[in-house]
Amino acid sequence: MERSIQDIARLSGTTSRTLRHYGDIGLLEPSRIGANGYRYYDDDALARLQRILLLRDLGLGLPAIADALAGTREHADALAHHLRWLRQEKDRLDRQIDSVEATIRRMKGGEQLMAEEMFDGFDHAQYKDEVERRWGEEAYASGDRWWRSLTAEEKARFQLDQKAVQDDYAAALASGASVESDEVLAIARRHYDWLVVGWRGRRPTAEQFVGMGDMYIADERFGANYGGLEGATYVRDAMKAFAARNL
Repeated sequence: MERSIQDIARLSGTTSRTLRHYGDIGLLEPSRIGANGYRYYDDDALARLQRILLLRDLGLGLPAIADALAGTREHADALAHHLRWLRQEKDRLDRQIDSVEATIRRMKGGEQLMAEEMFDGFDHAQYKDEVERRWGEEAYASGDRWWRSLTAEEKARFQLDQKAVQDDYAAALASGASVESDEVLAIARRHYDWLVVGWRGRRPTAEQFVGMGDMYIADERFGANYGGLEGATYVRDAMKAFAARNL
């Protein structure tokens, strides 16, 4: 079944102009162009568009989206991977919503705030399967024990430190700073020190530190924390530069 460009624009919440642009740059070719010049899209094109819109929502630019699409041509496999991530995100966001609603209720009711309740959904459990697959069940179990041993204040501080590193990387990228500049290497140093805390004092080797950066690129869930593929690549390159000079 084919659908016209107007139908696809309406159903997907985009515009005919955007769809034509995607076609012009080779990102989304129509399955057929009619004698009247209208563009039509079949099911394969619709699946590709769905992937494009999902990746765009993660903050990836069009060149990065093209690279991601080229890397996985089987739409069903790619969408299944993305679906797993979306479900994990939904669970995390549902828990955060419940947490914030509970805080508001307690504030309005003049009740004491419960730190354990306030920070539910802000932990690292969403990455359990990924950590176990890459480093084994004990690696996750050890990190999970450490995380649960922290007070609510310690958890909040750890997450704020991570967010500050992410924001500073993004600012450095936007300013055009070289990954080998003193400014960016100082951010990478803070990044490394943050990982040392999360690894319970163990110091990652150069290979492990760079491998972590490679994971940001390979997995869109991690890369999303750094602004998508472009940001994740910048961070990985900064980590490589830091490791080459310091580890």
